[in-house]
Amino acid sequence: MLDLNRLKALHAVHVYGSVGAAADALMVTPSAVSQQIAKLERETGARLMERNGRGVRLTDAAGLLAEHAERILALVETAEADFEALRGEVVGRLNIAAFPTAVRGLMPGALVSLRQRHPDLWVQLNEREPERVVREVARGELDLGIIQDWLNRPMAIPEGLSKATLLDDVADVAVPAGHPMAGEREVELSALRSEQWISSSPGTVCHDWLVFTLRSASLEPVIACMADEYPTQLALVAAGLGCAIVPRLGRDCVPDGVRLIPLRPRQSRRIYAVWRTDAARRPAIRAMVEALVEVSRKQENAWAVN
Repeated sequence: MLDLNRLKALHAVHVYGSVGAAADALMVTPSAVSQQIAKLERETGARLMERNGRGVRLTDAAGLLAEHAERILALVETAEADFEALRGEVVGRLNIAAFPTAVRGLMPGALVSLRQRHPDLWVQLNEREPERVVREVARGELDLGIIQDWLNRPMAIPEGLSKATLLDDVADVAVPAGHPMAGEREVELSALRSEQWISSSPGTVCHDWLVFTLRSASLEPVIACMADEYPTQLALVAAGLGCAIVPRLGRDCVPDGVRLIPLRPRQSRRIYAVWRTDAARRPAIRAMVEALVEVSRKQENAWAVN
């Protein structure tokens, strides 16, 4: 009988293209992945990996078995979800991931609430960029993910995933306190034509969105500084090194030397929870989504008061 863990190792190499990348995804050592595949070779009596330069590649037999493994693992997940739904108990393990500001702004409250209500559920939290979260949820490596997209640049959600909207996170422009527009109640994005900008790193969702949004307003972005954490961006704004567009969930404590001004047109990002549709019957998934919705509503109410 084929061993599920060995099939999972083979499937991970098939998906990620190397033993090292598969090991990272499975959170084990490359040696452990190689050993699982070697045992699978003995079980099947077929050569599954062969040398390819400095690396390895899967044989045709391995590719065929990996396709079967994908279907087998999906069936196992469906069976586990059905069994959990039948029991109706919020127990077991959830492997989830969220982008950095959601980890800081939403997850502590949601996880505390979940632990109080369902002490027999164990949750592993990881920090990931949204695109990676979507890929790993779709592949079954994560049970649930928290992602974001900007309303003027939505992200495509693959078939087979379900989602729940958690909140809309409005972004304002952060300018130094001595900026000529610091006292304005609102500012047109197009009025910021001569500004230098502070952005996250190239290739991140927020950097790509900033460049896209500025160019959509006929502004060619001049990036003076790059920092991935919004508190760092605000510190750079306070030092007079540029402006930044910062969503409310990313603000934390705003330095004294920064003024936040609403933009016209309004800029906001939508934050979602995503999970595989086949796993939707799991009570643990439903409980996690409920906790996230609850903490998101509290956050929106806090913003409304302030």
